[in-house]
Amino acid sequence: AKAFAQYNLEQLTPVKIEGYDDQVLITEHGDLGNGRFLDPKNQVSFKFDHVRKESSDVQPTTGETAIEPWRSACDNALRAYIKNHYPCGICTIYGKTINGQQTIIACIENHQFQPSNFWNGRWRSEWKFTINPPSVQLTGVLKIQVHYYEDGNVQLMSHKDIQESLQISNETQTAKEFVKLIEAAECDYQVCSPQCRLLKNNMSPSSTAQRNNHIHYYEEISPVTDDN
Repeated sequence: AKAFAQYNLEQLTPVKIEGYDDQVLITEHGDLGNGRFLDPKNQVSFKFDHVRKESSDVQPTTGETAIEPWRSACDNALRAYIKNHYPCGICTIYGKTINGQQTIIACIENHQFQPSNFWNGRWRSEWKFTINPPSVQLTGVLKIQVHYYEDGNVQLMSHKDIQESLQISNETQTAKEFVKLIEAAECDYQVCSPQCRLLKNNMSPSSTAQRNNHIHYYEEISPVTDDN
């Protein structure tokens, strides 16, 4: 069970909460202990079965009220971005006090599992900033994982760390600037990353020649870490 829990946390596994439309991500930031997790948008907690990947025992809870207007503004802005950029995207946004600093943490997950076409792919990103006017550092990490298993078994993983300057004003304007920086960084990475280009192209060649070309292309690319 411990291995399943670690996997679900690392992969930002999405889960449906009974009675609510939006899925929530299983992350370390929402881990309340004793197998319970937080859905900050709907202000509920729930028990999560790491093996079945199912939620239960949904209970109302309250987050940190002082930071909720900031969290909610970022939540609304980021969901609009997700809807326009990720076909199966899920996001969860937390507002927490960390080391005395009011902090916004945004997690994004998008995956495509295509067993009939012999490939799986997952996008994950995590963004964080403190509410400390007038300007703070926005940090992010972007991760791509692709698994291609026709005529072979190749896994590609790539990640990139991001640091940007974010201007802090009011909740709504800060949320807009926050999402604007996320969009610029993620779009740039998706254009530059060969793993993401393959993922975007669905990795489903229609001919034997194309399949062979893809296999050679995969074999030539070793797992990459992008540090710049």
